[in-house]
Amino acid sequence: MGRTSGLGDSAIAEAGPRPSADTWLPPTAPKEKTSHHQSNSRFPKQLLASLLILLLLLAISFFIAFIIFFQRWSQLIKEKKNPKEVFHEKLICEKTHLNVEGKSWGCCPENWMISNTSCYFISSEAKTWTESKKNCTGMQALLLVINAKEEQLLIIQKLNRNSAYYVGLSDPEGMHQWQRVDQSPYNRSVTFWHPYEPSNYKEHCVFINFRQGNWGWNDASCDVPQKSICKMMKIYL
Repeated sequence: MGRTSGLGDSAIAEAGPRPSADTWLPPTAPKEKTSHHQSNSRFPKQLLASLLILLLLLAISFFIAFIIFFQRWSQLIKEKKNPKEVFHEKLICEKTHLNVEGKSWGCCPENWMISNTSCYFISSEAKTWTESKKNCTGMQALLLVINAKEEQLLIIQKLNRNSAYYVGLSDPEGMHQWQRVDQSPYNRSVTFWHPYEPSNYKEHCVFINFRQGNWGWNDASCDVPQKSICKMMKIYL
């Protein structure tokens, strides 16, 4: 009985003292775990943001493309349209016998004089030569350039003998080097000057008037207000 008790005490001594119930041990820190739910919720947000940015870029690109297309389309429409048709709202048309491809009507603006190929506007308002030139240009026309005797005869039938009318002929340098407003060459064989005209190197512009029983051209001061005649080609429809 005595040996048994001795062995038991020795075993207890070797094992060392047991911790008492009152001894405190720090709790083991739990391992941090990545939440699968949080990961899944973050992914749709990133995807949504990327989609929104993509849609915004597409919208901007579409808007820019639309502006460019609209500008080109507008330019194309303007190029196809005759500017005279845009300016003159009312036209007087007649069947044309000229060989104009795809066109059967020749038109002039309302209140303009009609010839075979041209339209003429006889202004009743007196202006300087420069103002008259601008007035014709504003109507998509030019100051009258007479190209043939038949045209001169046609025009004078509609003119008032008590008035003078500026035409598209001037001498900017004062040397009687006459220039036509349509940039065509000055042709001395197709001129209708009054006798002894042009007569004054200080008079740089030309009007047509009735003198000594005839209509003809006369050089005159460009600053004196006179009536005028505008000319434009027919509009073919």
